[in-house]
Amino acid sequence: MTSSTQSTGMPTRIFALLSAAACFGLGIIALYSSGIGLIDPKLHRAVGFGLALIVAVAASRKRREATETGDRAPLPNLIIDIALIAAGLWSIWSFHFVQTEMETALYDVTTKDAWPALAGLIVFLELCRRLWGWGLFGVGTFGVVYLLFGQDLPGILQHTGFSLKEVAEALWYNTNKGVFGSITNIVLSTVFIFIIFGVLLEGTGAGDTLLKFAFLVTRRTRGGPAHAAILASSMFGTMSGSTVANIVGTGTFTIPMIKKRGFSPTFAGGIEATASSGGQIMPPIMGAAALVMADLTGAGYLNIIIAALFPALFYYFSLFSAVTVEARRQGIEVAPMTTDDQITTTDKINSIMFAGPIATVIGSLLMGLSTSAAGFYAVLVLLALSMINKDVRQDPMRLWRSFLKGAESGATLLVAIAAIGILVGSLDSTGLGLKLANVIAAVRGESLFSALLVAMVGALILGMGMPTLPAYLIIILVMGPAIQALGVSMLTAHMFVFYYGVASSLTPPVAIAAYAAAPIAGANPLMTAFMSFRLGMSKFIIPFIFAFYPTILIIEEFSLLPFIWIVARTCFCIWLFSSALSGFDRSKLSIPEIVLRFGTAFTMLAISPAIHLPAVAFGIALILFDMRRGKANAQAEVAS
Repeated sequence: MTSSTQSTGMPTRIFALLSAAACFGLGIIALYSSGIGLIDPKLHRAVGFGLALIVAVAASRKRREATETGDRAPLPNLIIDIALIAAGLWSIWSFHFVQTEMETALYDVTTKDAWPALAGLIVFLELCRRLWGWGLFGVGTFGVVYLLFGQDLPGILQHTGFSLKEVAEALWYNTNKGVFGSITNIVLSTVFIFIIFGVLLEGTGAGDTLLKFAFLVTRRTRGGPAHAAILASSMFGTMSGSTVANIVGTGTFTIPMIKKRGFSPTFAGGIEATASSGGQIMPPIMGAAALVMADLTGAGYLNIIIAALFPALFYYFSLFSAVTVEARRQGIEVAPMTTDDQITTTDKINSIMFAGPIATVIGSLLMGLSTSAAGFYAVLVLLALSMINKDVRQDPMRLWRSFLKGAESGATLLVAIAAIGILVGSLDSTGLGLKLANVIAAVRGESLFSALLVAMVGALILGMGMPTLPAYLIIILVMGPAIQALGVSMLTAHMFVFYYGVASSLTPPVAIAAYAAAPIAGANPLMTAFMSFRLGMSKFIIPFIFAFYPTILIIEEFSLLPFIWIVARTCFCIWLFSSALSGFDRSKLSIPEIVLRFGTAFTMLAISPAIHLPAVAFGIALILFDMRRGKANAQAEVAS
């Protein structure tokens, strides 16, 4: 071993140990704050960011060394990494010191306090660039630069101007907005424990059992493994809350099976990407964004789960429909059940590891416990039940590794939240969000549909290339006031932008979900992106449905008969829409039929019965005509 290798290896090992210790600390803090006792808010945020800082630097070093070129400048990079930690800890200590002074006496932020704040902003923006890419880095940088120089910009972008001290006060020394603001508090006190829970659940091996159950349930369908992928991804998303993690967790197994069944590689990758992105909108555990939404809206997590249920079911029904139609088009029939598909006694026992913790979450919420307490008890139940799995008993350290991995995921999320906090502080201090709302109001005129259309386009652009939680937060900060100004309720507005935050991962050209699935499928990434966009098209329609028919969210203006009627119409609309996109139902559709199905699908969602009743009748006629033609074609084939 050369001296150069030794010199780079020793710091790497030290950083790995520091990172493990920091992850352990973050995990313990998450467990304590969620289920045992309260931690002083300023101390909680300061320690949380201090430990996340160490984890983030270590994670960025690991990623750099894992590249093909490796670490080409180890000594300069080591010096920079140490400087980042030192400057970051100095700035975090300054935050805690200033907050303590503010509590004990009248204290104004000084120019002297601005320098550590500026250092902290630079450190976390650089870590955001390393871990999350240029998009989120650009968002945070815009917040800082806009506060400093926005007074020189024209039109609505112009503000009154902020000194360096005022920028520091708005973005750093503020517990309502900025880096240490309310969103950081939500992540540390609620989201963190669920991230750990999700990774632990995955680490116990529950995912393998879920896949087997998914294959068993869908064995008599034409789509077979494609339908199983949809079902498994919806359940696996409950564990991971992450699109890419969902794809890696289920796609490595399901995509080859889908291809083997006769579907094209592009279709296999597209359906896995689309199904995996939907895991974040499927109750009961929908990922970090839904947990944050519960706090921001004040609706409570149980209400968020209830509100999200039927929109999520519509989405997965659209995917089942798309696979069924595609299987018919390709002539794929139901395959016989194999020995590997059968559920064993071990699988039944292991299923308790999944069902027990999920039941604990739901039961805790029904009993009136806080969301974080529900996560805490779910973790305890999971750890107790994990011993059921023989693999866990043989290798108990897999729980420790999963615990650290979950804490590391939470730490890297905190870095992203720092950038979002900067944007929150900037928009709130300058009032830019309300100015943009006025501009959107001027563009839309008096039409709710046109306003939602403008909001949808803006949301997709703002969320493009972003992880779901940052995408959701950016969209709701910028577009939320404009949507609520239309008379849409706060919860509906948040659900609307949440869907497009998830949908942005399917939107070409920056379709993160499709690009993660394409290599597994051996397909062209861009073609996979367009396929996933086509298959997930209903995700772009569903938010409009619950914006116009909030009864679908159940907790908003619920009425039983209107609810049943719009659910039936939505399902019919989805089937017509899916078959039109594929150009096939029971037989090949002509171009006029495709156009008629698209038009009928949209028309039957109209609010006026004078419009949607004839559309429903015409849609039934289209289906009956296709069934008759399909039956005639089948008889002709038999006769020949």
